[in-house]
Amino acid sequence: MKFIRNVYIFFIITILLSPIFVVISVGFNQKKSLRFPPEGFTLDWYTNLWFDEAWRISIFNSLSIAFSASILATFVALPLAYSIWRFKIKFSNLIYIIGLSPFILPPVVSAIGFLSFWATLDLYGSRLTIIFSHGVFLTTLPLLTITLGLRSINLEIIDAAESLGATEYELFRSIIIPLITPYIFSGLCFAFVLSLNEYIITFMLVGFTVETVPVKIFNSLRYGYTPTMAAASAAFVLSAGIIFSIIAWRGNLLKLLGVINER
Repeated sequence: MKFIRNVYIFFIITILLSPIFVVISVGFNQKKSLRFPPEGFTLDWYTNLWFDEAWRISIFNSLSIAFSASILATFVALPLAYSIWRFKIKFSNLIYIIGLSPFILPPVVSAIGFLSFWATLDLYGSRLTIIFSHGVFLTTLPLLTITLGLRSINLEIIDAAESLGATEYELFRSIIIPLITPYIFSGLCFAFVLSLNEYIITFMLVGFTVETVPVKIFNSLRYGYTPTMAAASAAFVLSAGIIFSIIAWRGNLLKLLGVINER
């Protein structure tokens, strides 16, 4: 049975990783084609991501928007999660569900809502519209991880601090924040990765005015398939892998994902 289980796990892992392997390999094609196995070998398509100005700008757009949006999402989620957990406010479950609602709806529905809102304010096509829209849409991720972190705190620690005269600010700064820092960090990283790869909301809000890498890839399809697109996709997959590896290194990944809940 153990042998069958190992074969099954290997089979599943192979299926999951094979598309990534194909995409990375296609980026090494010497000819301007998306062929697998690659014909020849060259790193030109990967270096083209940096030396080609259009691709370089799209990478900068993606990184700057993802960084700003993930910071915004975390700053929105932290006080919301803390208030619900700490003060037991009225209708806390309803507020929590509202915080999760962006992920409950299909992205295209959220995109249409954002489009209508920003068009009413005559701000369509602005970089800020993507940042705020991604920040609102991705608030769910840090909200989930931070809430998980708060619920894992031993309440006896809070009671002991209060009995020793700790103020609410001292309690939050000296005890709560250090205990939930891995959860805050993981939520920020999850939001960063999803913002980095988000296409539907970005395209509907800015069109061609601000090209992120996903938008650049889809726009490039009009001019044919080039290995640069595969190189860009591979770079984003690898960057996501690095970020999740950092999360695993920074804290217990299984615990951060909710598989293990220690009290």
